[in-house]
Formats: sequence, C-alpha cells, structure tokens
Amino acid sequence: MSSLNLDDFTDLIERPDGGVRRDAEARRERQIVPPGSLGRLDDLSEWLAAAQGAVPVRPVVRPRVVLFAGDHGVAELDVSARPAGSAAELVREVLAGGRPVSVLARRLDVPVRVVDMALDCEPDAFPEDVVRHRVRRGSGRIDIEDALTVEEAEAAFLAGVAVADEEADSGTDLVVLGDVSVGGTTAAGVLVAALCGTDASVVTGRGGEGIDDLAWMRKCAAIRDALRRARPVLGEQLQLLATVGGADLAAMTGFLLQCAVRKLPVVLDGVVTAACALVGQRIAFRAPDWWLAAHRSGEPGQAKALDRMALEPLLDQGVKVGEGAGALLALPLVQAAAALAAELPEKPQVPEKDEKDETGETGETGETGETGETGETDERDEEGMKGQEEA
Repeated sequence: MSSLNLDDFTDLIERPDGGVRRDAEARRERQIVPPGSLGRLDDLSEWLAAAQGAVPVRPVVRPRVVLFAGDHGVAELDVSARPAGSAAELVREVLAGGRPVSVLARRLDVPVRVVDMALDCEPDAFPEDVVRHRVRRGSGRIDIEDALTVEEAEAAFLAGVAVADEEADSGTDLVVLGDVSVGGTTAAGVLVAALCGTDASVVTGRGGEGIDDLAWMRKCAAIRDALRRARPVLGEQLQLLATVGGADLAAMTGFLLQCAVRKLPVVLDGVVTAACALVGQRIAFRAPDWWLAAHRSGEPGQAKALDRMALEPLLDQGVKVGEGAGALLALPLVQAAAALAAELPEKPQVPEKDEKDETGETGETGETGETGETGETDERDEEGMKGQEEA
C-alpha cells in the first residue's frame, strides 16, 4: 500500500487570487482600448495576473518546456505509427534540436527540459540531468497487466512533484508541459474514458503521426480491454495510474498538482497532458484553475478531458505531433496578453467642473439685478415722470 496521501493536495491548492483578478479587470476598463476588444487576450491577462497575484501583470520572462518521456508496453500491439520502445530515439532528436518543439523553442528562446521516467533503453543512454528521476525501463502492457507497481507509481508521482519544485525554485514563471512517448496516447485514452465514463471508441484517436484503420481498431480494442481493468480502481487515483497509466503519466500528474501548490501556471499540450490533468482534477478540484489549454490537437480524448475540466483551448491548428509543440505555439499569445495589459496607457481622466463655474457669481449677480437694483431704478424713473407731468 502507498503511504502517499493525495487528499493533502485538496488542502494545499488554493484558487488564483480572485481579488487580484477583479483589480486586473478594473484596470483593463480604464485603458484606452475598450474591454473585450482584444478578445481572449483580455481573459488571458486577467488569468495570469490572478496566478501571479500582481496588477499590472508581470511579463513572462522565464518560461520553460518540460517533457516527460517514457515507453509503454501496449505499443507492442502496433497501436502506434512508431515501433514499440522507440521513444528514446525521439528524445535524442529533441535534445539534438531536430524535432518541431526544438525548432520552436529555439526560435522563441525557451529552454527545453526532458525527464526520462521509463524509456526502454539503458540508463546511461542520456545525461544525468535527463535520467536521474527514472523509475523503470518501460511500462507494462496495460491491456493485460499493470503499467507499474503501486510503489513505482508513487515514486514516479513524487518525481513529478520534485521536478515542479525544482522549476519553481529556479525562477521558472510559466511551464509548457508535454510528453515524449510511444503508446502514451493509448494509456491517456484509457484514463479519459475511465474518468469520463465513456466507451473506448469515443476517446480513440490516431496519435501524433497518424495510424491506419487497422491500427485504429487495434488501439480501440486495447483501450477497451484496459478500461475493464481500470474501472475497479477508479476511486484510487494512484492505483489507477499504476494499473493503466505509466511512469511518465504518473509523474506528469504529480508535476501538475505541485505546480498548482507552488502557484506556477502550466500550459497543457495534447491528449496525454490533458489525461494527467483530468486525474489531477479528480485529486484536487481547484487545480485546473492553474492550467491553460493551449490548442485542439484533434484527439477525441483530449476534447473530452478539456470539456470535463471546462478548459477552452486557445488555438485550433490541428497540431498532432505532441512533444509540447502545440503548447509552445500558445506561448507568444500569453506573452502578448501580458504585455498589452501592462503597457497600454489608461484613458485620461476628465477633471471635475468647479462648483463656482456651475452656479457661480454670474448667476447670483443676475438674480440680484432682476429683483434688486433694476427694480429700484424703475421706481425712480416712474416718480420722475409723474413730477414732470404735475409741473
């Protein structure tokens, strides 16, 4: 049995500061561009201000891409376009700068961190900073066996918590979260179907590199079989991650929750991060307030999970490659929203009119003239005219 008490996260996680958000809204109303005219950018800046606890919102200057990596045994069923156990090749390409996320990160000047949780390779295949949180080599075939032991799931979860603390302590002010995996979307589909109470076919997509119809049917069958194994443990989230998740998914769940504890906002990528976020929501209902959905990937499982968490994606570009690439595309929007909210000038205040200008001396003189001096002059004129007549 696990000694980890997940209920603690419910007490530790607070919502972003509502008072600060109201102050941000009030400031926005005073700016020269009318509220609402910037669309979602207004919402973004107010969300970020509440997360930071600051008005005006501070610029995002130290973002980081964090990718959790792992191989999944279910990939042996040919449910992915890539061969089972080949996630290590993807990691090498990311580190060498040849994957889409690497190109985008280079262009946006954002560092990329890869965390090996369960790659199917020797531990010395990558530098120490990549492998030091590794839990095991690959994850079990979830259609017929558990992905992890409960002890391994706890270790992976706590590794994610540790990575979140490392990022928060190093000054990271926004995390772009993604995964590097083979078979990960299958495990994610099982988690989403289990937590949303849907059938396998509703959440089965075609993955990052696309699969044909036969592979889709194999994937759907694998999710269906794993779903039968997931339902009995729905009430225990750590057991659920051990049964049908994987070390990378357990780590991402711990990472997301600890980021919420540390008040570190996170941008979610595709279906894998959305599935982990859904598990996190089940553990601590306030946690999703700290997360931002970057884009629609086209994966039905992602759409189902985001809908359950009431998270509306920023972009709809159909980016399916994973690895945080789609989430990184949303980063310039977040930075633009922060800049506009902080730097747009406020409308000049119209000075209040002086009371004397409104009622003032001119009016008082007029009243006196009407009832005072003018009346006396008329009476003297009349008396003078009468005297002339008598004479």
